[in-house]
Amino acid sequence: MIRYYLTVSPVEALIASQLNPEAFGCYMAVGSRKGSAEQLIFVEVDGDCCDYFDWEFARERCVTHCDGRPKSSLYMSIYRVLEHVPLEHMLSMYLVTQDGRTLELNKSEYQAPSDWQGCALYKELCPATPLVASPLPPREFSHYLISDSDKVKVPAIVFADIRILGPDKLRDSGNVGTVSKLALDHIHDCIAQLTANPEKQVKTVDRSFANNFTYQTIATGIYASDSGGTVFYPMPDVDTLRRENYDWARSANII
Repeated sequence: MIRYYLTVSPVEALIASQLNPEAFGCYMAVGSRKGSAEQLIFVEVDGDCCDYFDWEFARERCVTHCDGRPKSSLYMSIYRVLEHVPLEHMLSMYLVTQDGRTLELNKSEYQAPSDWQGCALYKELCPATPLVASPLPPREFSHYLISDSDKVKVPAIVFADIRILGPDKLRDSGNVGTVSKLALDHIHDCIAQLTANPEKQVKTVDRSFANNFTYQTIATGIYASDSGGTVFYPMPDVDTLRRENYDWARSANII
């Protein structure tokens, strides 16, 4: 059986594999010889979901090795992949820690934040990767980046909202993982600029935050959007992780 995985972090790619999601995540994170270690975010994709990719190439080349081992990975595309995968063909998303432990996030319909503070931090994951502030809720934020209303746009985007409180409580935001490595004065200043200029919808906070992004910083979850809409991958709360995914949560430094 061939599975298809869209990796959105740290690189964008479509990969065919005979491994199930957990085995694929472990293989990609730590390698077959345990020589590498990096966290990975990927989405399982329905095969033959569009005409842009060469599915026949995958069927011909993603085959079992002569010694019976399954084919671990076959790269099908490494450029402009996300925009060619329809949202309705995205299945579960998986968050993989550096030691290869995998957490499945189920796809759901978009849910507006229940405790909206008037501004948010978003970590863009694919195809761009900055940390930005915006006065827009997640769906409106993504649609702003995708629409023709702005000269700088993307055809599709995957991003996470970051665990930090609103501007009136920034200094009491507690432990938000590696976000704390950023100067709170700088975050406050970026949000203040947005507040002072209602016409400005996005402010870049950090262009190189990709190396500091960790799963403990995720607030409500991860969003995927294209011109057709937005889907949501909710992040389990700490109590749920403790009960159901303890090893993953320990590996991710959440508990």
